[in-house]
Amino acid sequence: MRTAMTCVLALVIAGGIGVAAFAQSDTIEYHPKFYDPVLEEMEAEGDSLEAIKDSITSTIRKRQKSEKEVAKETKRELRFDVSGIPAPESPDDFEAVFHFPPVRQYATGTCWSFSSTSFIESEVYRQTGQRIKLSEMHTVYYEYLRKARRYVRERGEGWNGQGSEANAVITVMNEHGAVPLDVYTGLQPGVERHNHYHMSREIRNYLEYCKNHDYWDEDAVIDHVRLILNHYIGEPPTEFEYNGATYTPVAFVDQVLKLNLDDYVDVVSTLSFPFYSYGPFEVRDNWWFDSTYYNLPLSDFYRSVKAAIEQGYSVELGGDVSEPGWYGKQDLSVVPDFDLPQEYINQDSREFRFYNRTTGDDHGVHLVGYTEIDGRDWFLIKDSGSSARWGEHDGYSFMRDDYLRLKMLCYTVHRDVLESLLTQAEKPTLPEE
Repeated sequence: MRTAMTCVLALVIAGGIGVAAFAQSDTIEYHPKFYDPVLEEMEAEGDSLEAIKDSITSTIRKRQKSEKEVAKETKRELRFDVSGIPAPESPDDFEAVFHFPPVRQYATGTCWSFSSTSFIESEVYRQTGQRIKLSEMHTVYYEYLRKARRYVRERGEGWNGQGSEANAVITVMNEHGAVPLDVYTGLQPGVERHNHYHMSREIRNYLEYCKNHDYWDEDAVIDHVRLILNHYIGEPPTEFEYNGATYTPVAFVDQVLKLNLDDYVDVVSTLSFPFYSYGPFEVRDNWWFDSTYYNLPLSDFYRSVKAAIEQGYSVELGGDVSEPGWYGKQDLSVVPDFDLPQEYINQDSREFRFYNRTTGDDHGVHLVGYTEIDGRDWFLIKDSGSSARWGEHDGYSFMRDDYLRLKMLCYTVHRDVLESLLTQAEKPTLPEE
């Protein structure tokens, strides 16, 4: 039996037919792309409509921007006439402890590091006589890593951006040490002012990505956050030269600063847990739920601050600066009578304002001096915030006793100041990070 192919071949050979047809092939050519004119017309109409909508949107946006600018120019703040208040005229009116001139924190939320670093600098001088300007950003770098690590371990809970508390500086110095400012500024070459807006946002977005994708490889996450920090503020040194010797940051604290960091006490005055015991400071910036705050009644709370500065100790303060009585342009912070008459400033009115959140944990400052005018106590405040540059004294303001008693929520001081007030109450261990 012959196959079909055999038959075809036989026909071709026999008759010579179809050979030319099999040999012929189609040729390939390029032609201009054809666009359907109707669809082209419709697309053009759509573009025209989009341009009209964009134009309308642009007009609206320009109007809104103009309205916001007008509103900004006409916006007013509630303040008061301070001309009748007997007040200090300059920082020279105060008996002050040693401190370096005020340093501006610029566009960062790290007042806690600036105020507490200044406090530590004053303590170094008080105890050793050394004038050593320390790096605020060295602490900030490691505090970001601490918060990111807790965020991972708590599976997406706890991140709070740039904020923290004074005791974070003590904690970071215990673990990672400290360095002089000229060793690590936290500023990249050519940059003169701190701005952590983009850095903080990038870290936050990355951590939110990890949360949304259930990605909790702790080492990998921390390494990535470290890369972000290194890009924006640089990597801190592992060792450096100081006065002809080489130190690690931890050795620098032990061998040069020579502070016992366990000698510092964080103090609050609240009715939320018993006096003369340790408990929590329940504010957002206490992101790691530290419960080692020592609670004093308001009378002892205030008396200890005054005793500290009179005896040559400075104090780191934390509290509310969003009140009409905090008047940056006049370099004053007082409690005006329309806010609360002086005779009503007590433990209860203080607690009520903390409870209903009209007193908040806004800002950290360094108390460095004291004077008395017309029978009222005044405290010299060194401040890294912007509002401290609105007045005449570029980083200094003057706080009256009433503002401290009503609006300052916590402070850090050397334990020697509190010797007679510290009981045998057991201090809680710090929470794990």
